[in-house]
Amino acid sequence: MNNKKNILLIDDDINLLNSISAYLVSEGFQINMITSGYKALINLNNIKPDLIITDIMMPDINGYDLIKQIRSNENYCQLPIIFLTAKGMTDDRILGYNLGCNAYLAKPFCPQELISIINNIFKNLAFLTKNINTNINQKKNKNSIFNSFTKKENLILVLVSKGYTNKEIASILKSSIRNVEKYVSILLKKTNTRNRTELTKLAILNDLHR
Repeated sequence: MNNKKNILLIDDDINLLNSISAYLVSEGFQINMITSGYKALINLNNIKPDLIITDIMMPDINGYDLIKQIRSNENYCQLPIIFLTAKGMTDDRILGYNLGCNAYLAKPFCPQELISIINNIFKNLAFLTKNINTNINQKKNKNSIFNSFTKKENLILVLVSKGYTNKEIASILKSSIRNVEKYVSILLKKTNTRNRTELTKLAILNDLHR
C-alpha cells in the first residue's frame, strides 16, 4: 500500500516544475505536475491530491482564481494549498491568505523551507484528524452507555436529573427507597460518575433530563 502523500504542482515554468518535483520525490512525496490552472481543475478528481503547490501568475487561470474555484468545491474546500510565486509583496500575500491558502512562499525560495511548510501542514492535519476521531469515539462510547440503560434506569435517571430525592422517586415508582438507591448506584457505576450532581450534569449535557 502506497502511503506517500500526493502533491500536485502547478506552474507554467516546466523547468521549475521538474526541479521542484525531483526534490520533493527525493523527500518521499508522490508528485503530479500540471502546467496550467485550467488543466489542474479538469484533472483534480483523477489526481486526488493531498496538497497543492501552485504559482499565481499563469496564462489561463491565475492562482487567485484557481483557489477560489477549489475552495468553492465541497470535495476540495479543505485541501491544503501553498502559493509558490514571484508575487511577494505584502498585499499579494494578504490576498492569498484571505482567499484561503495555507502558506505563501515567494520565489526565489529555499527548498528546505518548502519541505518544512509541507511537513507542518500534514502534521497539523494529522493532529486535527486525531482529535476529531477521538471526539467521535467518545461520543459513540457515551451513546453506547446510554443505550445500555433499561427503561427503569432511564426513568430514574430522568427523575434524578429533575432533582427528585430517592424517597420521592420511590413514591412515584411505588418502590422502596432501598430499591431506588440500588438503581442510582448502578447508574453511577455505568456512567463513571461520583455523585448525583455529576450524574445530573451528564444527563443534561446529553439531553436526557426531559
